Amino acid sequence: MSEVEIVRARALDGVDHGFLGRRGGVSTGVVAGLNVGTGSTDDPSAIAENRRRAGDAVLPGARLVTLYQVHSADAVAVIEPFEERLRPRADAVVTDRPGLALGILTADCAPVLLADREAGVVGAAHAGWKGAIGGVTDSTIALMETLGARRERIAAAVGPCIARASYEVDDGFFRRFADADPANERFFADGRAGHFQFDLEAYVAHRLASAGIRTVEALGLDTYSDESRFYSFRRATHRGEPDYGRQIAIIGIS
Repeated sequence: MSEVEIVRARALDGVDHGFLGRRGGVSTGVVAGLNVGTGSTDDPSAIAENRRRAGDAVLPGARLVTLYQVHSADAVAVIEPFEERLRPRADAVVTDRPGLALGILTADCAPVLLADREAGVVGAAHAGWKGAIGGVTDSTIALMETLGARRERIAAAVGPCIARASYEVDDGFFRRFADADPANERFFADGRAGHFQFDLEAYVAHRLASAGIRTVEALGLDTYSDESRFYSFRRATHRGEPDYGRQIAIIGIS
C-alpha cells in the first residue's frame, strides 16, 4: 500500500497543512488513487476511506470539513463539521477552532491555504477562474479578519493547479479578465489563433498580494501534465474519459 503523498509549503511552516494528490488511495479505474470527490461515480466506500486517509495524513484525529463547491466567491466560518446534506454552497472556509481539518477539493482549480499563526486562524479557498476573478480569496481574508486575523500577518500558499502551458482559453475568456482590469493581460500568453494561455496560479497569487498578503507562495505544480500525481478535469475531458477524480488540500489547528 503506497503512502499518502503530502506537498507542504514553506510559507506555512509550523501550521498543520498539506496539498494532496492521487497517491496513497484505494480507488481504481479512471479515478485510481486518493479520490475524495463525492460528486464522482467512484465507490462511496472508497471515497470515504480516501477521505479518512487524507485527514489522518495531515491532522490525525481531526474532523474533516468540506463544502458544496460552486465556483463562487462565498466564504463561511465553521465551528464544527457540517452534515453531508447540509454542506453550504460556498468555496472558502475559515476557522479558529482546533481539531477541524478544512478541506478544499480541486481537479485543476487552485487550492489556496491561508494562516495567521499568531491569531490561530486558518482558511482554505477553492479558486477556479470564476471564483478567482470574483474575489474568493478576498472574501476568505475578510472573514479570517472577523475571527481576529490580520492580513499583514496572514501567509498563503497556492497549491497544485493547471499551469499556463496547459490552460488554453478563448478570446472571450481573455476579454473578461482584460475588461475587469487591463493589467490582467500580463497573465495571458499568446496561443494559437484566437486563443491564449492563462496563468491561473500567477493570477491567484496576484490577487492575494493585492489584498495585502505579504507572504504568498506558489508551488508551481501542474495538475494537467502530471498524471501520476494529480487529477485533472481538463485532461479527463480531452481524453473523453467518463469521470475524473478530485484531490484535496487540508489545513487546520491541532
